[in-house]
Amino acid sequence: MPQTTLKPEEKPKKKKAKWFRYLIDFLIIVMLIIAFRSWQQRSMVSGVAPEIQGVLMDGTITELKKYRGKPVLLHFWATWCPFCKLEEGSITGIAKDWPVLTIAYQSGDKANIEKYLKKQGLESWSVISDPESRLAKLYGVTGVPTSFILDANGNIRFREVGMTSAWGLRARLWYANKMPNPEVSNITNNKQATALAQ
Repeated sequence: MPQTTLKPEEKPKKKKAKWFRYLIDFLIIVMLIIAFRSWQQRSMVSGVAPEIQGVLMDGTITELKKYRGKPVLLHFWATWCPFCKLEEGSITGIAKDWPVLTIAYQSGDKANIEKYLKKQGLESWSVISDPESRLAKLYGVTGVPTSFILDANGNIRFREVGMTSAWGLRARLWYANKMPNPEVSNITNNKQATALAQ
């Protein structure tokens, strides 16, 4: 029985079709990831960061505007969140090079949070307790971990929901430092009211 052989021009066509299919699959995956991330971030605030005023674990009253002049990482986390635990080392490392303010989301009272910080060796963190989710609601945070990168003038430049790598956060902080920083407007909307967290 005679064997049929492919003509020379048919082989590249099959190879092209295979690569084209891989490219289409890759683009579909990228589009699904982008769509999912957009859905996760749908309620998160953007533009000028709402002002935060709160009490740190040592009793010091702090405000977000005290962090102006350099990009800052605003990180929402919880003591009960396993993914937040995986990021703790990254956040501690970043805090050595960049200003970091963390919000303990629905993590109980001050005593519970202090106990957790001591157990995990995170006493160096600047933490505001948010037991009733007032600050989370102000920022549109519905799950943790969630991170915001603010520029030197308090504008939100990046928003991340879920686990993020240390180098990814560092790259965003570096980029926020290099971007032109528009002045913060004195005009505020309803969401940009000051919230006091105890």
